[in-house]
Amino acid sequence: MESYKQEFIEFMIDCQVLKFGDFVTKSGRKTPFFVNTGFYRTGGQLRRLGQYYAKAIEEKFGLDFDVLFGPAYKGIPLTVAATMAISELYGKDIRYCSNRKEVKDHGDKGILLGSPMTDGDRIVIIEDVTTAGTSIQETLPIIRAQGNVNPIGLVVSVDRMERGQGEKSALQEIHETYGLETTAIVTMAEVVKHLYNRPYKGKIIIDDTLKAAIDAYYETYGVV
Repeated sequence: MESYKQEFIEFMIDCQVLKFGDFVTKSGRKTPFFVNTGFYRTGGQLRRLGQYYAKAIEEKFGLDFDVLFGPAYKGIPLTVAATMAISELYGKDIRYCSNRKEVKDHGDKGILLGSPMTDGDRIVIIEDVTTAGTSIQETLPIIRAQGNVNPIGLVVSVDRMERGQGEKSALQEIHETYGLETTAIVTMAEVVKHLYNRPYKGKIIIDDTLKAAIDAYYETYGVV
């Protein structure tokens, strides 16, 4: 596993973004782990988060694209942080863009924040976590309404590796339905591999009991 992935897993623990216990996802699934990117709350945390996203994006898509699009609301700071990190790490100036929940009819009018999209733009979408793949259904029409643009990919922070609407994972379904390449900074398999029975700051994060609960969860909701 690449070192930046190991660092990112520990970074999520430190920021209390990745938690273990008893939770219910938005789709109603009872889960022993939960990812809440709303706990990235400081400038230093966002700077590091942007760097991890930038490394995952460069690894999967290279830098041959024009716009990084972050759906409102959580995607707004993600796209800003990641485009800044791409500039710092790779010297590439990628434009950032997000949508508003409501169209603005004065001043900087329209549905978009940041850069407008122009014909021929290649666009990568950035999100926090995709469980059922429903948010992409709302995002793609907004992007495609801007002109002859080309959404090429989706990057998320954590691939939960569970079923979306059918028997395949949400990211697999997005790829097959919309033709988008997908990637994540880390997968839950990588998280478990890195943390299982391994002390971090003097504590075992995933012990045998929690590992059994995670395995049971994937027996129910894992990808066939």
